[in-house]
Amino acid sequence: MSDSPEAPAPPLRIGVVAESTKAETRVALTPETVRKAVDLGYAVTVESGAGARAGFDDAAYAAAGAEVSEGPVWDADVVVAINAPPSPGTGR
Repeated sequence: MSDSPEAPAPPLRIGVVAESTKAETRVALTPETVRKAVDLGYAVTVESGAGARAGFDDAAYAAAGAEVSEGPVWDADVVVAINAPPSPGTGR
């Protein structure tokens, strides 16, 4: 058994995807809810443009503490979305 303290675990990362349904105007997390998640110790990555149709630009997410990613965020520990993810092989 080691006497050295364990390194803290990295924060759980939440990914917010841009909705693939063209008629969808909602986003899974708003900048306000991103701020709350960050304040609780989570890391949040938002796919660029995810909130555009809901009226939230990338700058609002960055100001709330999220990392804005140009690519998909499907490799996050938890991915949040309004609609079910697209089927494999559909281009997303």
